Amino acid sequence: MHSSSNTLVPERLKSARERLNLSKAEAARKIGLTAASYVRYEAGDRCPSSQVLMTIAEKLGTSAAFLCEETNDISPDVISISKKNEPLLFELINDAQSADDKTLQRLLSYYHQLTKND
Repeated sequence: MHSSSNTLVPERLKSARERLNLSKAEAARKIGLTAASYVRYEAGDRCPSSQVLMTIAEKLGTSAAFLCEETNDISPDVISISKKNEPLLFELINDAQSADDKTLQRLLSYYHQLTKND
């Protein structure tokens, strides 16, 4: 077993990449790394900085905790929403940040009602 605290586990990186059906080159582009750098991370030859680890996790839709084998939950713990790419979702989230808990619960309830028939 690998030690935790920002130590990337190569098998976890591969698992996150394969879950998205990405080649190593595609994953590197998505993350903003050279293919050679990405391959070294996945092979375990290099260890990314904390900042790069967070970027890798975000771009591959998982968490740094999963990549470091601190959890078995592959789901993300941070989601970035771009105003340019997702303007409606950005507006919703931006407005919801100032809402109280009761309003947020109502919004979530409405969302679940709208999507349960999909």
